[in-house]
Amino acid sequence: MTTHDTPLNGKCQCTLVGAGPGDPELLTIKALKAIQAATVLLVDDLVSDDIVAHAAPTARVVYVGKRGGCKSTPQAFIEKLMIMAANEGENVVRLKGGDPFIFGRGGEEVEHLRAAGIRVEVINGITSGLAAVTSLGVPLTHREHAHGVVFVTGHAKPGDEGTDWTSLATTAHSAKLTLVIYMGVSGAQRIQDELLTGLPAHTPVAVIQSASLASQRHAVTTLGDLHAMVMREQLASPSVIVVGDVLQGLLALQQPLQQPPQAASFGQAA
Repeated sequence: MTTHDTPLNGKCQCTLVGAGPGDPELLTIKALKAIQAATVLLVDDLVSDDIVAHAAPTARVVYVGKRGGCKSTPQAFIEKLMIMAANEGENVVRLKGGDPFIFGRGGEEVEHLRAAGIRVEVINGITSGLAAVTSLGVPLTHREHAHGVVFVTGHAKPGDEGTDWTSLATTAHSAKLTLVIYMGVSGAQRIQDELLTGLPAHTPVAVIQSASLASQRHAVTTLGDLHAMVMREQLASPSVIVVGDVLQGLLALQQPLQQPPQAASFGQAA
């Protein structure tokens, strides 16, 4: 019997819930209801305590940390926990930062749950790449500056060469695309070097850390200064890197406020 032929158990269900970027006010009503109804919640590391606080007092909360660059709970173990809890009749919610289907391994989890005969519902959340630029008052698309947007990961799984930044840069330049890079700060030097093969050094870049939270920090610069700026500002995970001309206005506002060494960096990059 193939995975697609496996009968789904009507009594066993798991819900994958997107918790959004962290601000509990950005939860959808449907996500909030699912969290409140859960008897077991498997919670990612990037989900804020304020969101978990919406769970019922009797709910069992299991933290299954997932954070780039840090020790994480093995994915296979998380899937085993979900299946076990669902088969025990629990109302299982897998609570994931951002959106389950945008770099959240939601696709893998759906496949394994369905193969085990468990019904799956997915509730979308606001992905951090969108929340990050919105917090700066900048759109991802703009009819003058960007005809589309590409969400891409800066972190490849072991044995995978990862994103072809050179090809992506050429496409982004010719098609006028905004690039939204998740899990990219640790590889900022490589990303910068390879994007520069197809994008001008003066292309605006923003790095937003902890989008939507009170601890949010951000910096705006140019592609030619990306890695130096990440080091200078000590930006770290979880961060989103946004590359594209939609940031032109924001960069123009930033430049007069920069100290002389940073202003020189902008001039050199242009």
